[in-house]
Amino acid sequence: ETSPSDIRFFLDVWWEVMKHKEGQEDPTVSTFSTLIRQHGCESCLDDGLQPPKRFKGDPGSLNDPPAATSLLVVLVEGLKQTYRTIALPRMRCYALANLVELLSMFSELEPEGSPLPVAEYLDKVSSVVSLWTSDTESQFHHRGLDEKVKEAERSMSLLSVAKLSHEELFVGLDFLCSLFRAWGEELQGTLNSSEELCYESYRLLDTLTAFGKSLVCFSETRDLGEDETRVVLELTHITKDFLKEISASLKSKGLDTSLVSSVAMTIIEQKLDRHVEMCYIFASEKTWAFSKDWVDCLVKNKALFQEPELVLKLLETLVNFAMFRQDEETRELQMQVTKAIVECYAELSLTDKNKVISGVLASWGGPGLSLNLQVVMEEFQEDLNVAFNQITKSVSDEGLTRAVASVARLTLLYPEATVKQVCNLAVVNLGAHQFLAQILCSFPALNFLETHDDPGRPRSLVVRCLEEAVWGRLSTAREEEQFLEFLAFLMQPSSATPLVSPAEVTKAFVLPYLKSDSAQIELSLQILSKVLGIQSCSEEHWIKSCHPFPLLLSLCKLLDGYTKYWHQPRDQLFPSLETKDLILSILCQLCEVVRPEAAPSPELWVQSLAWLHRRVALLDWTIGLRLKKLYGDHFKNEVPATLFEICTLPEDEWTSQPLPAYGPGSGLLAWMECCCVSTTLRETMLTLLTVNVDNPEEVNLFSKGFLVALIQVLPWCSRSEWKRLMHVVENLLQRQVLHVPYTLEYVQYMPLLNLRPFACYLQFSVLFLRGFQLLCSSSCSTWLPAEAWFHVVQLYCGSLTDLLGSVKSAAGPLSHPAEDRTPTQEVSFICIQMFCHLLHVAAMLPEKGCSEPLVVVALEILSQYETFSSADRSPSNTLRRANERHFLESITDNVSDKALRGTLLQKLSKLGA
Repeated sequence: ETSPSDIRFFLDVWWEVMKHKEGQEDPTVSTFSTLIRQHGCESCLDDGLQPPKRFKGDPGSLNDPPAATSLLVVLVEGLKQTYRTIALPRMRCYALANLVELLSMFSELEPEGSPLPVAEYLDKVSSVVSLWTSDTESQFHHRGLDEKVKEAERSMSLLSVAKLSHEELFVGLDFLCSLFRAWGEELQGTLNSSEELCYESYRLLDTLTAFGKSLVCFSETRDLGEDETRVVLELTHITKDFLKEISASLKSKGLDTSLVSSVAMTIIEQKLDRHVEMCYIFASEKTWAFSKDWVDCLVKNKALFQEPELVLKLLETLVNFAMFRQDEETRELQMQVTKAIVECYAELSLTDKNKVISGVLASWGGPGLSLNLQVVMEEFQEDLNVAFNQITKSVSDEGLTRAVASVARLTLLYPEATVKQVCNLAVVNLGAHQFLAQILCSFPALNFLETHDDPGRPRSLVVRCLEEAVWGRLSTAREEEQFLEFLAFLMQPSSATPLVSPAEVTKAFVLPYLKSDSAQIELSLQILSKVLGIQSCSEEHWIKSCHPFPLLLSLCKLLDGYTKYWHQPRDQLFPSLETKDLILSILCQLCEVVRPEAAPSPELWVQSLAWLHRRVALLDWTIGLRLKKLYGDHFKNEVPATLFEICTLPEDEWTSQPLPAYGPGSGLLAWMECCCVSTTLRETMLTLLTVNVDNPEEVNLFSKGFLVALIQVLPWCSRSEWKRLMHVVENLLQRQVLHVPYTLEYVQYMPLLNLRPFACYLQFSVLFLRGFQLLCSSSCSTWLPAEAWFHVVQLYCGSLTDLLGSVKSAAGPLSHPAEDRTPTQEVSFICIQMFCHLLHVAAMLPEKGCSEPLVVVALEILSQYETFSSADRSPSNTLRRANERHFLESITDNVSDKALRGTLLQKLSKLGA
């Protein structure tokens, strides 16, 4: 006799067998194993009752099917024998659900698919828990939520440890058809008339829904026999009809949706199946957020949320809440949640932190969380100041890791303000710029392009912060230098991803300021020089995106401005003459990188060149020569016609152009200006120069013309151009093409010395003196403005310093006292002459503050004189030095500039002391 309690017990065992997982031992199994051993059944059941996979039949029979399959068949057989005694609708639902689940999960019927989506999984677990909570007949009704959730999860994750054979499957399917024919109609009526769903009926409806889909898939993908097809089709129709008759309202009747959040939090807190995925739902489900349980769950389980995606989802939920709740009572909650999220973020690796920062920037841009989270702003500024005070005090490799961690937290909360603080400190904190650049480059996520007003032209966040926090506020040369080095490191860090690109920097800090009246032009030019030194990472050079031809023209226009440099209004801004060399260097760099590949097509390249050539033709003629590398063979060198009179220029490369300013006799001036352009062109000019050295008149005329041309060019020369001209002078003196007679105006007695090795240097010094005599004469008195004299004197003093170095090199090292190989008397004599020439020049100059560079060089000359005269070991040296010092003092006494005279007399008084 089978009682209802037997049926319930049998179905419970069946359901437990299907839920049991390999390796899980529970008290029932242990007790049962012990009982079997006590009854002496070890031999036939081996080591007692094991999990289903290891159930065994008669161990002697080799033809038996695997034990688990045997057990599954036994369960079906048990139902076949008892189904007639099952009368209660709840038990019929239970029996059908078990059979359907068995046929689905433990057969080929169930296709290999992906697991249930986690949201659907949560709904199902919550539904089961809800049913148990409301159903007083359920064995789990009085259990706690934790136990209910654990049990519900077990029922949701059946593991197929064995499979029914094809034949066993169809026996089961046929039996299922019979059961539906016997119970179906009555069961439908009972379910529809029932006021609420019980767990067994819920399970049946849920299992049947999945089973129906599996049957359809099975019939379409398998090659079935006629009888098999009939069974599958019949069962498909039965299932479909059964479900169709059950009202939709019943399927969701009695389910408590408020339990979902509690179930999710239980899964997380108990670390049950799929708790990791549950964290994603917890973090992003805004309707649960900020309840007391939600906050407690987050705080207690912070370790589970240490994933970049989870941190981002939590931040989105936090911001969403803060946007709608600004009241005082939620402020504390916001602070608590913000603290918990920041702690989760702090535990992430640097790579993962960057992922979070990228997400924050993508969602809220530069202001980040500060945009909507007032609690972030309340103490942020203080935290920012404290953090960076510590950072700037611990500039070291050891401090870098700590500094990066500290900045990572600040960047999460308010990226824009943090980057601006780094930029500002990099400029004002002496020597900290590289350390701060290293910190910033640890966050490649900051390489974020903002669209702002113009979606078509995104701008870099870091570049914008540099513009707003630093650019235009640099007050000293040191700050400009640190800014430049900081920028260079951001573009080319030693072992990190560049944070800004050369193209971005050029567009932000160079192109808008390449105008002669711009206050930032000199710094912009330094930046351009720096970025041009950075190699392009891709095949296509970055310069292509920075309008290279207009950029070239802007530089050419700046150079053209230097031709009017001393005659421009003094109140008009213009880069200094020191900057001219920088512009020339940049122009040379640009001509190297702007290759034909910089244009989209060869035709466009030629058109661009022609456009540049037309524009440059309106500027000073020497500028076209500087673009020769760019022009290539497209254009000849265009020079004043008078240059052809003194040079043998090949006409296939050179062409003349009529320039009104270059009248008769100006050929040497044009030649000298060509020598200033580049080292290569200087050598060409020296080679092509035609002077007949056998004709004294021609050499005299050339030498006089050379001096006139030299002083015409001198005031407009940059340092590099003047150095090129000094090489020209040296070359011509050595070749004896240039005649500079040495006079005895500063000689007390006939020097019985070998001055031949030093003749060139004496002529150099005399040439400078003659040049200044002409420059300071009445004929040139109104030619130069007062401001030009200081520049001219600086170039002169620079040449004298170089000349001193050359004299010292020519003399060789000072000999040992026992030897006397160094021409010490000759060098002493030359120093005296150079000193006298310098004082002569000083006496002629307008008294407009030119004495400072003259004093420096005069002291250098006296120091060198002292070194060599002291090394002289000849018997008459003491007398000679006394006479020379007296001579130098008498010359110095005549200097009208008090400051210059006083300093030099003080130095002379110490000579020989």
